[in-house]
Amino acid sequence: QTPFLFPVLKHLFLPLSCAWLNPDRPPSPVNVTVTQLKANSATVSWDVPEGDVVIGYAILQQRQDGQMQRFIREVNTTNRACVLWDLAEDADYIIQVQSIGLYGESQASKRVHFRTLKETDRLPSNSDITMEGLDKDRQLQTGEIIIIVAVLLMWAAVIALFCRQYDIIKDNDSNNNKEKTKPSSEHSTPERPSGGLLRSKKKSPSVNIIEV
Repeated sequence: QTPFLFPVLKHLFLPLSCAWLNPDRPPSPVNVTVTQLKANSATVSWDVPEGDVVIGYAILQQRQDGQMQRFIREVNTTNRACVLWDLAEDADYIIQVQSIGLYGESQASKRVHFRTLKETDRLPSNSDITMEGLDKDRQLQTGEIIIIVAVLLMWAAVIALFCRQYDIIKDNDSNNNKEKTKPSSEHSTPERPSGGLLRSKKKSPSVNIIEV
């Protein structure tokens, strides 16, 4: 295991020995944290003290059981975070971060431990959240459609009732007009025939003249 540990010891202790030779090296990163843990990935972030010129970073990633180690180095960047890929599921890891300056690398930061999740403990992804949002939108749209249909049916019932009442009023008006236009002879009372009663003629008194 000695050849395997040599690169790790090199990256851990070489900055310590070189820091005395070159005091212009940047200080070690601070506030190293691991977030967005998943079964096969994680995100490591850190802060750099203000006033120091940093042009990159270096990350030492190692499994706690010593089966695998990885060294990530990137320059000409101002990023203060890095995504760690191809991690083992439900495994313990140790990481350390170094700042890369104009005159070399800083000392390694404090060691940070983290453990990846199991595949069954996978957090909902953005796509799952999006699908849940779409389902809620569909439910809202369905409710709005039901309300609109109910309002339309109610208006249709009101219009039908109004038309029915209008037809009844129109029929009543037409019947009244027909009754007014009937001939007046049908409603007049029969007149008595003239001359129905014969008037008796008065006889003029007769005068008898007797001669003596």
